[in-house]
Amino acid sequence: MSKLNKQIRWICLVALFLAITVVLSSFGIPVPGGHLYLCDISICLASMFLDPLGAFIVGGIGSFLGDFFFYPAPMFVSLVVHGLQAIVISLFSNYVLKKKPVTASVIGNIIGGIIMVVGYSLGRAFIYSTPEYALLKLPFQFLQAGIGIVVALIVGWKGHLVIVGRKFLNPDKY
Repeated sequence: MSKLNKQIRWICLVALFLAITVVLSSFGIPVPGGHLYLCDISICLASMFLDPLGAFIVGGIGSFLGDFFFYPAPMFVSLVVHGLQAIVISLFSNYVLKKKPVTASVIGNIIGGIIMVVGYSLGRAFIYSTPEYALLKLPFQFLQAGIGIVVALIVGWKGHLVIVGRKFLNPDKY
C-alpha cells in the first residue's frame, strides 16, 4: 500500500473519531456541579489504535471544539487534559507491552482516566476560582472516566474495533 493511501486512511479515521468526539462532548447528562459527558468513550477507543498525534487530535482538539461550540469556558482545559489523556492511552496501547496489547490498553486507559480526573479537577478549580466546585464534580469525573474506559475496552477488544482500526490503518502489517 502506498504512503499516500495510508495517509488518506489515517486522515479519514482521525476525522471520523474527531467528529464523534465533538458530538459526544457537545451535550451531557446533567449532574450536580455540571454535566457528565460521554466523549471519553470515543477518546479512549480511538487512542487505542491511533498514533499519539491522531489520538491528540481526536481527544484534545475534538473536546476543545465541542466546548468551543457549546460551552467555551473550559475549552482550553479540555484541549490539554483530553489531549494528554489520549496521548498516554495511545503510547501505552501501541508501544508498551506489545505481546499483551489488552493489558497495555487497560493500563493506558487507567492512567489516562486518572489524568482526566486530576486535570479537570484542577482546571475547574482554576476556571471557577473555587476548589469546592471541583470537589462537588469529582465523583462524576470518576464516573465519566470509568464509563469511558469500560465501554471503550469492551467495544475495542470484545467488539474487535481496535484490530479493525489497526488493520485499516496498516493493512500490510496485519
